[in-house]
Amino acid sequence: MEAVYMILFLIVGLFFGSFFAVVGIRLGRGESFIIGRSHCDTCHHPLAWYDLLPLVSFVSLKGRCRYCHSKISPLLFFIELFTGLLFMICYYSFGFSLDLLLAILAVSLTMIVMASDFTYMIISDEVLLFFSICFLLLQWCRLGVYGALLSLASGIVLFTLMYGLMCLGNFLFKKESLGGGDVKLLFVIGLVLDPILGLLTIFLASFMALPISLILYHKNKEKMIPFGPFLLIALLILLFSKITPPEILSLLASNPLLF
Repeated sequence: MEAVYMILFLIVGLFFGSFFAVVGIRLGRGESFIIGRSHCDTCHHPLAWYDLLPLVSFVSLKGRCRYCHSKISPLLFFIELFTGLLFMICYYSFGFSLDLLLAILAVSLTMIVMASDFTYMIISDEVLLFFSICFLLLQWCRLGVYGALLSLASGIVLFTLMYGLMCLGNFLFKKESLGGGDVKLLFVIGLVLDPILGLLTIFLASFMALPISLILYHKNKEKMIPFGPFLLIALLILLFSKITPPEILSLLASNPLLF
């Protein structure tokens, strides 16, 4: 039965991934994802249901629009694929629980932000507000009123820290070092993680983003990369690892060279 549930979560995740890609891209363009049928971004031809099958449509059409033959961004394919896989991993890791819902919300936020930030370098305020409310309500259900207030405090602490880092970076580099969306995203991450894990999220995200930044800077000195997706990938790593702040502090105490 567990295998059946995992397959179901995989299939549901594939379809949700297709939806998340639409949400991220449309909001990145300032369009509504509620009104209007799905259409080709190049020729604007409405898409039939068989053009919207996750993974299958992209592969069968060889990554091109059926009507104008323009290229479809492979990002859409990978968002569908990884949403399905991560939904399945969520169930495998947490079973049917409130923690499962928390992980699914985190995956959903990650995929929407990836679609908008990688495509347009934008993290929509509407998305951040929606998930902030969802995470707060869920933390209330999981941890009670006191736990929800602690989550809110954690979000404020991480937001303040990230804002300070942004101001410092702007001063040192004499240009925008972080986007406002990244700063607000840390508030949302703080609703999920406590400040210690939030700090680790920033460290992991920077560790993953730095090599890519250096490569792009070498090729094009004005090139910037979106930082939001790396923050959310780090969030997912910490969620699925189930590591706790005491374990981190114990690791640092026993291995001071890591600090």
